[in-house]
Amino acid sequence: MTMFTAPAPLPVEPPSGCPFDPPAAFAALRTTQPISKISLPDGSWAWLVTRYADIRTILGDTRFSSDTTVHGYPLSGMTGGPSTRNRGFIRMDPPEHTRLRRMVTREFMVKRVEALRPEIQRITDELCDAMERAEGRTGGVDLVQALALPVPSLVISLLLGVPYEDHDLFQGLTGTLLSRTVPDDEREAARAELRDYLDRLVTAKEADPGDDILGRLIVEQQRTGELTHDQVAAFAALLLIAGHETTANMIGLSALTLMRDPATAEKLRQEPALIRGAVEELLRFHSIIRNGPRRAATADIEVNGHLIRAGEGVVVAVPSGNRDESVFADADRLDVCRPNAQHHVAFGYGIHQCLGQALARVELQVVLGTLLRRFPAMRPAVPVEEIPFRTDMSIYGCHALPVTW
Repeated sequence: MTMFTAPAPLPVEPPSGCPFDPPAAFAALRTTQPISKISLPDGSWAWLVTRYADIRTILGDTRFSSDTTVHGYPLSGMTGGPSTRNRGFIRMDPPEHTRLRRMVTREFMVKRVEALRPEIQRITDELCDAMERAEGRTGGVDLVQALALPVPSLVISLLLGVPYEDHDLFQGLTGTLLSRTVPDDEREAARAELRDYLDRLVTAKEADPGDDILGRLIVEQQRTGELTHDQVAAFAALLLIAGHETTANMIGLSALTLMRDPATAEKLRQEPALIRGAVEELLRFHSIIRNGPRRAATADIEVNGHLIRAGEGVVVAVPSGNRDESVFADADRLDVCRPNAQHHVAFGYGIHQCLGQALARVELQVVLGTLLRRFPAMRPAVPVEEIPFRTDMSIYGCHALPVTW
């Protein structure tokens, strides 16, 4: 069979035109070859899956492994590696994945996260106050550094018990780990430095646990023999990185989207109850994870009439699934009143669905609602062509977003 000439899997580079859109080739693939064979940077190959229904089938089937050490896992082009040292549970399969994830599930339940809403609002208001003062002095601010990054960083630091004064360190190291362009030796050095930092942090908390997620893991799991010191540090690394990088970039992209769509922004100001649905639509529209998730088949599995054999890798194109016209009518249009926006797969699907999705939703609702209310005249301070988008990173977004009002 002649294969469709596919683009590189989930390229982070946006097509010419709107930087919010996934590669246009995905639309053709969804119609002609929703499961297509693609080449990876190291010369190996994997299956690229572009259709919403097939994406949910694969992510919901535990025979497709998340373990990077499993034969056939498509590592090429990823910023991580197959090492098992301090490996987070998102790179594990049941039963170990189930056991470890259960230890922190309660920390991110909807009721518990909703109780944090007043604190998230307080943090957001204080940062917005500082933005107003800074804009008065300088004539503009970088929304990423002033608000989008500090809100989730402050919140996850508070929840984990990580000193926020160390945020420059862990944000810098995270940036290196997620970069697609830094040399491997620099990435390994950053990984080692972050590991050493978290090792010292966990050691300190073993002596004085505190009332936070890491403290509870030490008291309830490590001291009972369910976790080792290194496993607690692995939890810290996973939750620290995932807890601020993803939401920070969604805040930046979402704010820019609303600034470029004044009619929608005004609608949300007039009807603030729409903000919850708007957040779901923005998550569908943007899909900042552009290079996965990835899986390896552990058995011969038929998906939509296509046989994927054991040992073959799969790259799931989440941005493509979220623009699937068979599920989301007029999918390339942002519609904050879309009735089924919540069915997006921006947080994944199945047993590996994002643990912190309730927290991300509340942070996005609070921050975007506050920006719309307090800064109705906010606009980009530079043309969109001059905004540095994160085409070099595993998580898409803006490196910086200069704004004024």
